[in-house]
Amino acid sequence: MTKKHKFPGKKLLVLALAAVLAAGLSGCHGAKEQSAFSIPEEFDTSKNYEITFWAKNDTNKTQTEIYKKAISDFEALYPNITVDLRLYTDYGKIYNDVITNIATETTPNVCITYPDHIATYLTGNDTVVPLDDLMADESYGLGGSKLEFDSVKSDEIIPQFLEECSFAGHYYALPFMRSTEVCYVNKTYVEKLGYTLPETLTWDFVWEVSEKAMEQNADGTYKINGQNVLIPFIDKSTDNMMIEMLKQKNAGYSTDSGEIQLFNDTTTDLLYTIADHVKTGAFSTFKISSYPANFLNAGQCIFAIDSTAGATWMGTHAPLVDISSDALVDFETEVMTIPQFDPENPQMISQGPSVCVFNKKDSQEVLASWLFTQYLLTNEVQTAYSETEGYVPVTSKAQESDQYQDYLSREGEDNSTYYDVKIKASKTLLENVDHTFVTPVFNGSASLRDAAGQLIENVTKSVRRKQEIDADYIAQLYSDVTSLYHLDQISASETSGKADLGPLPVESKILLVSLGAVWFFILLYLLLEKRKSRK
Repeated sequence: MTKKHKFPGKKLLVLALAAVLAAGLSGCHGAKEQSAFSIPEEFDTSKNYEITFWAKNDTNKTQTEIYKKAISDFEALYPNITVDLRLYTDYGKIYNDVITNIATETTPNVCITYPDHIATYLTGNDTVVPLDDLMADESYGLGGSKLEFDSVKSDEIIPQFLEECSFAGHYYALPFMRSTEVCYVNKTYVEKLGYTLPETLTWDFVWEVSEKAMEQNADGTYKINGQNVLIPFIDKSTDNMMIEMLKQKNAGYSTDSGEIQLFNDTTTDLLYTIADHVKTGAFSTFKISSYPANFLNAGQCIFAIDSTAGATWMGTHAPLVDISSDALVDFETEVMTIPQFDPENPQMISQGPSVCVFNKKDSQEVLASWLFTQYLLTNEVQTAYSETEGYVPVTSKAQESDQYQDYLSREGEDNSTYYDVKIKASKTLLENVDHTFVTPVFNGSASLRDAAGQLIENVTKSVRRKQEIDADYIAQLYSDVTSLYHLDQISASETSGKADLGPLPVESKILLVSLGAVWFFILLYLLLEKRKSRK
C-alpha cells in the first residue's frame, strides 16, 4: 500500500493566504482615517515651541486686542510656547487657506473654523487631531491636574455646544463662541403701519407687514419712510434662511449619513413664496442688495435677519455703523427670534466658531497647541470676547460668573459695552438654547450649505430680471445648483469625514479576482484531500 503524502503546511498556507486577502481588501478601497493622538506623559518645558493660530474677526479692534491679551497671558504661563496670530476677515478664506496648506503640510497649529469645514479637512491623512483622549487626560485634559491655568471641565461646557463638535465618532473641536440668527425689527415702523409685534414672529406676519410697507405716495416715495428706497425684509444669510425654513417645516435637508434631501416639494413651495415677495420688492438678500444693517439704520428696512454676532451694527445708536450719521433714522429696535412657521415650536440654527488642532510630527508641539486651545475657554477670554458682540460664552462656568452676569444686568447703560441691542441679542440666544439645532456634518456638507443659499439667491436674481419662475425653471435650477456644487459627487460614504475614493482601480480588481481564484483552489485541494483520506 502506497503511503499517502500529507501536506503538512496546508493550515499555514490557508492562514497566510487569508492574511493576504484581508490586506488586499483593506488596502484597495479604504477611506482615510484619523489616527488617535499619542499624548506625551509630560509636557517638555525645556524646549521652545512656536505655534500658529489662525483666527477671524470682523475688523473689530477690540476682538483683536482680546486675542492678543489671551496670547500674552498664555505665554506668561508657558514661557516656552510662542503663539503667532494670523487674522482673517472671513471664515471662507481660512477654509481655503487650510485646504491649500494641507497638501504642503503647512497647516496652522490651531484654527478657528466650523465643523462643516473640519469634515473636509479630515480627508487629509491625520490632518486634524481627534480630541477625545486629550479631553479626558487626567494631566492635560479638560480640568487636568498639570495645567498652569484654571481649565474648564467637560461638564462645564454647554452640552449642545460641545455636541456640535462631535462627528465621525470623535470630538474634532472645542466650541469657542456661539451665536444664532435673530430678527432686528424697526418696531416704530411696524406700529406706524398699524401692527403690533407678536410674542413670536411668524413668516406670515413678516410677509404681510413687508407687503403693506410697499405702499407709495403719488410722487413715488414710500409712505412709511418718505424715501425713494425701501426693502422691508432683508436676510443676511440665505443658506441659513433655507435651512431654517426646512427645519421648521420638518422637511428634508440632509441625513446624518450624508444623503442629500434638499431638492424636495417643500423647498419648491418656499422658493415660489420667496419669488412672489421679490416680485413686489418686499424681499431681497445681502448678496444682492448689501448689508441689511445699513438699510435698517437708514429707515429703509423693517425686518433685518442677521447673526446675534452682528448686533453692534444694528439700530439708531449702534456703536458700529457703515453709513453717515446724517443718514441715520431714529427708531426703536426690537430683537426677536427669527420668523417661525410654528411659533409653539420655534427652531433656529446654532452657529459660531469652534477651535480645532492640527496634527504635527512632534507630539509635544501638538500638546502645546492643545494647551492653548483649552486656554481660549477660560472665563477671562470667554467673557471678554462675548462682550464685544452678541455672542454667548460656551461654558456654564463663564455664563454663571459674576463678571458675565453683571454685564447682562447693565443692558442699555451705554451705547458701547452695554449697548441694549447687543445684550438683547445675547439674551435671546441664552433663552432659546434648547430651540437651536445644527445640520449634519460630513465631507461635502459645506457645499450643501452653499447650495441651499444659492437656490434663494438665484430665484431672487431671476425675478429681478423678469424671468418666469415655474416648474421648468425650478427643475433647471436644481440641476444647475447640483452641478455647481458637485452635489452629485457627494455620497453617504463621505459622511463623518471619510473620502469617497471612487471606483476600484483595475489593479485592485485583478488582485481581488486573483485572490478569489486562490481561495477556490485551496478549497478544491482540501476537498480532494478529504475524499482521498476517506478512501
